[in-house]
Amino acid sequence: MAFGTERTSYQTRTVDNAVFDADLRKHMLRVYNYMASGVALTGIVAALIAQMAIVTNSTGQIIGLTSFGQTMFASGFKWIVMLAPLAFILVLSFGLNRMRSSTAQAVFWLFAATMGASLSTIFITFTGASVARVFFITAAAFAGLSLYGYTTKKDLSGLGTFLIMGLIGIIIAMIVNIFLASSALQFAISVIGVIVFAGLTAYDTQNIKNEYASNYDEETQGKLAISGALRLYLDFINLFVMLLQLIGDRR
Repeated sequence: MAFGTERTSYQTRTVDNAVFDADLRKHMLRVYNYMASGVALTGIVAALIAQMAIVTNSTGQIIGLTSFGQTMFASGFKWIVMLAPLAFILVLSFGLNRMRSSTAQAVFWLFAATMGASLSTIFITFTGASVARVFFITAAAFAGLSLYGYTTKKDLSGLGTFLIMGLIGIIIAMIVNIFLASSALQFAISVIGVIVFAGLTAYDTQNIKNEYASNYDEETQGKLAISGALRLYLDFINLFVMLLQLIGDRR
């Protein structure tokens, strides 16, 4: 009788683990779907704004800006475009718990679209073929790094402090370089940035996985999915931009 009880208990734990794993995979798929949709929306908005902003000749070379382009990139409004995504990040980071999941999702889409406006200059600075090539390189690297973060048994929490310190250093260096305009400093920022955001991709994926609990209600799980998508979205976008600065072909 005791043996039968132990066997039943073991079978129950096995079933419970299988159900939890299935629910976790469903949650991670939701996170990745939000993240990928956000990246797609950013790319579409960036390409459309760049197309509306530039004047090209018969060979496709950029020869000037439209009146819309002058407003977007050559007036004081450009600072609003550049800084607006930061406002959305702060709202989502500090106000997520007070929002409904549907509201958080709407804010995330608005953020992705605003980020597209902010990043539209890459289509002016770099060739279209170069942007596409670096995007696919980033996508492949991101997939591998995120898969590692999801499947590894190694605890990556020890990397957290190092990566956050590196991120803060990058932000400070980028602000300084706005005034210095140093190509050497920009190169260093890009190299370090690739390393930091590669590490953050694996680190954040593991954290998103560890944060999940199947007993959370649907509203909480929805907020967790948006929070996770935001982190992975930022990892992807920043990794893409850093790689583009390193290996992109400028016009």
